Amino acid sequence: MNRFFNVNKLPEFLQNGRIRILFTIVSGLAIIGLVAAFWANIIFGFIFFFLEIGGLIYVIEILKRIGADSTQYISDLSFRIERGEQEALIAMPLGILLFNAKHEISWINPYLQQYFGEESVIGTKLEDASPELTELLVGHAEENGPTKIFWKDRSFSVSIQANLRVIYLMDITDYTDIEQRYLDEQLVFGMVSLDNYEEISERLNDSEASALRSYVTRELTQWTEHHGMYMRRLNTTHFFVLGHAASLLSAENDKFSILDTVRETTSKQNLPVTLSMGFAYAEKDLTKLAQQAQANLDLALGRGGDQVVVKATDEEARFYGGKTNPMEKRTRVRARMISQALTDLISQADHIYIMGHNNPDMDAIGSALGLRRIAQMNDKPASIVVDSKNVHSDIQMLLAEVNKVEVEKNAFVTYEDALINSTDDSLLIMVDHSKPSISMEPQLYNKLQSRVVIIDHHRRSEEFPANPLLVYIEPYASSTAELITELFEYQDHEQDPINRIEATALLAGIQIDTKSFTLRAGTRTFDAASYLRSAGADAGLIQQFMKENVDSYMARNHLIESVKIVGNAAIAMGENDVVYDNVVAAQAADSLLQVLGIEQSYVITLRNDGKVGVSARSTGQISVQMIMEQMGGGGHLSNAATQVADSTVGQVGVQLLELLAAQES
Repeated sequence: MNRFFNVNKLPEFLQNGRIRILFTIVSGLAIIGLVAAFWANIIFGFIFFFLEIGGLIYVIEILKRIGADSTQYISDLSFRIERGEQEALIAMPLGILLFNAKHEISWINPYLQQYFGEESVIGTKLEDASPELTELLVGHAEENGPTKIFWKDRSFSVSIQANLRVIYLMDITDYTDIEQRYLDEQLVFGMVSLDNYEEISERLNDSEASALRSYVTRELTQWTEHHGMYMRRLNTTHFFVLGHAASLLSAENDKFSILDTVRETTSKQNLPVTLSMGFAYAEKDLTKLAQQAQANLDLALGRGGDQVVVKATDEEARFYGGKTNPMEKRTRVRARMISQALTDLISQADHIYIMGHNNPDMDAIGSALGLRRIAQMNDKPASIVVDSKNVHSDIQMLLAEVNKVEVEKNAFVTYEDALINSTDDSLLIMVDHSKPSISMEPQLYNKLQSRVVIIDHHRRSEEFPANPLLVYIEPYASSTAELITELFEYQDHEQDPINRIEATALLAGIQIDTKSFTLRAGTRTFDAASYLRSAGADAGLIQQFMKENVDSYMARNHLIESVKIVGNAAIAMGENDVVYDNVVAAQAADSLLQVLGIEQSYVITLRNDGKVGVSARSTGQISVQMIMEQMGGGGHLSNAATQVADSTVGQVGVQLLELLAAQES
């Protein structure tokens, strides 16, 4: 039976399963018809028999022909598929490379061969045939799925099957070009502001002011046209810039040289005009794009102007410029408006909490005392949030002096008490800083973040409270204490005036931040100092505050002894396992600037919180702020710092040296 039904023994046309079924059905019907014919009439049966024989022969021939045609079709199709596969391997734009266990090239298709030239590479090790390609492939060998590489001025999508020892390279240059063109043609919005044009034009006649404005407009127009951007004036001091991402990249590669061009040219004419710009990109919503550009401009102005901020919505900001000290442009009108707005906010609060940055200095505590007095002059209770156990010796002496004259002894509270007692109607004033992450107690900020006032003299950073009620940031001021002192002029003096200790603390903050009025001290600084002296500020007590103990003195000198000179920079580093006080490190950095030929100084030490701190100082010709920002910190152009987590003093020192080398290049 098995032999009878062996398919391979059947005629060729019956080896097709479908034809075999059809033949079986036809044969069965014929047999049934033949039996019925003989049953009805024997003569009719014979006639029907011969007809069936003829029909069966015809059907068999037809089935043979169908079977033969099907076999031929399948054979032709198989041949075409095999030939197509072979031609594809040879002619299609897909590079195929086979290699053996020794990484020698076993076979390569003609398409990929053209990238190696006319010389055959079969039998050659891949690293010898193309070191560049080998390096690229090794860098992506562990990746799952296709990866993109750039080789021989072309873009390839590479897949590596290590188990089969096969490398596939798909040329995707055209798609990459289309993608790059899409990225290059994305819209960019820019906002440009003349920082101090109004202040300068006040002392010019109409023709001189018009000439200055025309010069700046002409330079801006030429600069934007050079980089393929379009500029439109919005008003006397503001411009709108429209361009593509490629235009922005060109401007960034140029380091926004227009800043230096305008500043240097106008400075030669004693009319130093500076520019600030904010650029936004990578946003489909044009309204959001415009809002981001304006926010970037606000950030540039908040950092003192004369710089550019480039930032997309979900990316970190990139800063250009900011190499010069900001020029003073605040007015007493603004101080009066801020004073009045602050008074209104204080009057609406049930309690005022004043908080400086962590590890507060004399400027932060002095400013806080001044603000507390302003709150009291408006009949509102106020408390300064401070951890009196973790402050430097000068702050400890100040706190002791304050407690001597305070009747209620409630000037200072711990952050635990502030968290417990603050309500939704309380007001939080952040002084001498604007970054919540470095506040004395970030949790208190989180609780009162909808009721926040910021008063600071540091350049604004990218990290900033979302919706503060009032912002008074003036990078042109010498200190926050100077800003607070000016606010007293517009307060009700029928209330209790500023007392001797508060005036002394404010003056100490100004004196320390200006290095005894030798750094960033303007006419307004001396006006504030004069007011504080008239209010009873004690210069002798300031000197007492500024004294240091023997341990701090010895630690500072030890740091100075470790100094290394790199060009015009002095770098001192503490030990990896020795904790130094932050004030000691800052004092060491100040002292190093007294060395002849030193224009910037850096002191790197281990802090008591386990982080590595860097205190940076300069004479004003070099922006140490930009260096510190690249390390996650910030500050002023000539006075900045940072804290680095999960690192050693030596590692931070290496990072600093790399940044200094990049700055030189």
